[in-house]
Amino acid sequence: MLKRVFTAADPGRTRLRFAARAVLGIGLAVVVCGLAGHSLTGTVTGGLAALLALFTVTDATVRGQAVTTALLPAVGLPVLAAAAGLQDHPVARDLAFLAVVGLGVYARRWGPRGHSLGVFAFMTYFAAQFLHARTDRLPELYASVVLSVLAAAVVRFGLWCYERRLPPAAVPAPPGGTGLARVTTRQAVQATAGAGFALVVGQLVSGQRWYWAVGATWWVFVNTASRGETLVRGFRRVLGTVIGIGLALLLVVPVHGDALPAALIVAVSVFGIFYTAAVSYTWMMLWVTLLAAVLYGLLGVLDPGLLALRLVETGVGALGAALAVTLVLPVTTHRVTDAWIQRALHCVHACTAQAAARLAGAPDADPAPKAAELEQLLARVRLSVAPLVHPLNPMRGRKRRARRVLALLDDCAREIRGLVAVVADPEASQDARLAAACRRVEVAVEALTGGRDVAVRTVAAGTEPALAHLHGLERALAELAAPLRASSGSPLVGA
Repeated sequence: MLKRVFTAADPGRTRLRFAARAVLGIGLAVVVCGLAGHSLTGTVTGGLAALLALFTVTDATVRGQAVTTALLPAVGLPVLAAAAGLQDHPVARDLAFLAVVGLGVYARRWGPRGHSLGVFAFMTYFAAQFLHARTDRLPELYASVVLSVLAAAVVRFGLWCYERRLPPAAVPAPPGGTGLARVTTRQAVQATAGAGFALVVGQLVSGQRWYWAVGATWWVFVNTASRGETLVRGFRRVLGTVIGIGLALLLVVPVHGDALPAALIVAVSVFGIFYTAAVSYTWMMLWVTLLAAVLYGLLGVLDPGLLALRLVETGVGALGAALAVTLVLPVTTHRVTDAWIQRALHCVHACTAQAAARLAGAPDADPAPKAAELEQLLARVRLSVAPLVHPLNPMRGRKRRARRVLALLDDCAREIRGLVAVVADPEASQDARLAAACRRVEVAVEALTGGRDVAVRTVAAGTEPALAHLHGLERALAELAAPLRASSGSPLVGA
């Protein structure tokens, strides 16, 4: 876990800039709320709104990100009003919370924008429970949300919009289907069921902090698409919470809510959340737990017993998610993993075809966007296969096979990157050997994606760079055939 965080690649220092900008944006939002004379409750609400605006908005283009950011208050403010108005009506409040959970997950079918708006709606309702918001505080809370989202937008799109210098991100479309065949629909039902369990049991554990359990269930479902992914994420959430509570006992409890050290810990925690989110969910949860402890310290209610209660409620939420994905419309890890691998292989095919067309002189052919999409698809494959390669998984044969598949897909990505670099050279040209090599790669991909037992013929590698990368692709695809065919009879990651 330590190695993953401190040695993980950060091309272009994107994660570093992402985290540093978050500290700047959230800091500006808090200052603006303070200058506006808002209370601690309003300032915390504004800080959370800015955090979500900077963290959850992931549209492919800067323009799309700006539109989604502008829509956040339009979704969050009505939810905040409903949460505040239902505080004195527990049954209606709980049912509305479950409705927000279900609709928030269902919104993922519309891609990154739906996901962002769903998360913002849920967290707005959650914050209302966290801060015990009432209708008489709504004007201040509305102003805090609007001002903070605006402050975050100024930093993100004005002061430090490093995305403008980057190519548009390739965001894979969510899995398709209709009705209950659509993964997002099944997950919406699962999340609602899991949140219902967490809500009931969480209230039995604590009548005041029950929403922690619902929050744990919700976040376990974020960025997952199968039973295995959800179970692993639940385990990592609990582990991160345990470590975070240990740090909170050492660092936050002795502070006793003092403003200066608390502000420093908040800044470090925010940076940690954003910097580690892409590489370790356990580490991200560590920083989230530390941040929550600081906020409770500022509110004057932090003590070791409260931290222990947070751990119990987190366990309840993780259990609710585990029961939901196991018993309610389960989506098998094998099904999801196979779908992502198939999409990655089709992307290899498309990238090779674009490279061949570029070498043949087609001016509009460009394999670079497909290469970027392949990187995103492989990230999804790694997430989906995580349950099998997890250290606690006892199925060693499937673990070895999954690691082999990941290694060979990484080989494919490396050869594709090299091929893209070669064809970008204006002096690169097509010849009969390149055409034949491209065709062999296409045949190999068609064989793998079609499930046919077709041997992939390889030839001696040439000295010409494009040929060398194409032959490398052939070798990787040939070796992929064995573990993928084996997984069709014995599921790669289990049922």
